[in-house]
Amino acid sequence: MTAASTSRPLPPPRRMSRKQRRLMLIAAAGAVLCVAAGLVLFAMRDTIVFFYGPTEITEKGLQPGTRMRLGGLVENGSVERGPGQRVSFAVTDGKTTVRVAYEGLLPDLFREGQGVVTEGVLEGAGRFKADSVLAKHDETYMPREVADALKKQGHWQPGAQKPGQ
Repeated sequence: MTAASTSRPLPPPRRMSRKQRRLMLIAAAGAVLCVAAGLVLFAMRDTIVFFYGPTEITEKGLQPGTRMRLGGLVENGSVERGPGQRVSFAVTDGKTTVRVAYEGLLPDLFREGQGVVTEGVLEGAGRFKADSVLAKHDETYMPREVADALKKQGHWQPGAQKPGQ
């Protein structure tokens, strides 16, 4: 006799219990949801815009062409109006200054010494080309990101403004 003929026959395959089937279904649904979330994040990677203060831009060594939001205070005496709707100004956090070029209408509340958030592209060497400019809407408002950047640099004046309100 050969070894194959003396071996026992294999037992019939076991059926999965209801609990096991339910667990497999939940695991499969979780895997599908994870893949879907990953695909959504991958598709949105170009639309996600990060916020930075002027000092963070230089510290992180961001590359020219990086799309982002830049926030801080409009430096006093820095606003220069060019032909048409061209405007340039400096955004500072008290430590570092970034020069911003913008073409378009500025918000009515845009002023020197006030908080501002600009969105656009870093051009390098302390220059930023803005697509949009957002100014604070009243004397007690400071965008939370701007307030946090100013606090981080030690230039926040407590009691002057309440962040993000």
